[in-house]
Amino acid sequence: METTIANETSQYLTFNLAGEVYGLDVIHIKEVLGVPRITRVPRMPEYLSRVINLRGSVVPVLDMRQKFGLGPTEITDTTSVIVTELASLFQDDESETMTIGLFSDGVEEVVDIDPANIEPPPKLGFAIDTSFINGMGKIGESFVILLDLRKLLSERELLGAPEATEKANA
Repeated sequence: METTIANETSQYLTFNLAGEVYGLDVIHIKEVLGVPRITRVPRMPEYLSRVINLRGSVVPVLDMRQKFGLGPTEITDTTSVIVTELASLFQDDESETMTIGLFSDGVEEVVDIDPANIEPPPKLGFAIDTSFINGMGKIGESFVILLDLRKLLSERELLGAPEATEKANA
């Protein structure tokens, strides 16, 4: 007897960053905003040196262009902040939820990608870290770089080097 397994299609919010199309699993997306007033925080890494006020809450904003070594995001009419939410971000605190904004050059759409159309991340050698890439989603003749939001920033980066080191040594 032949068993049929239902194909589960995953939904991804696609967005542009330096001319490439990236995707994030919609399960992590809280909302998409135009760029509100931004406050710079001194002595922070350039890719994580800004915060926004989201209904009274301070939300850090990650400049993915800078994180990926593509230069700073230029704020234009199409620039968006993708507000994401991650539950259980850190291994030792299952109840912790973190909200973080991500700059994008422009949000495109939500797309369905069948898991059969997702290739593993490219193997680019030992010196290049691609752990933040979940896979390459094929849509027609193009690829969408599917990001692993949990791996864009390490616990050490989010907590700060001294605090994370103390936490690891505790």
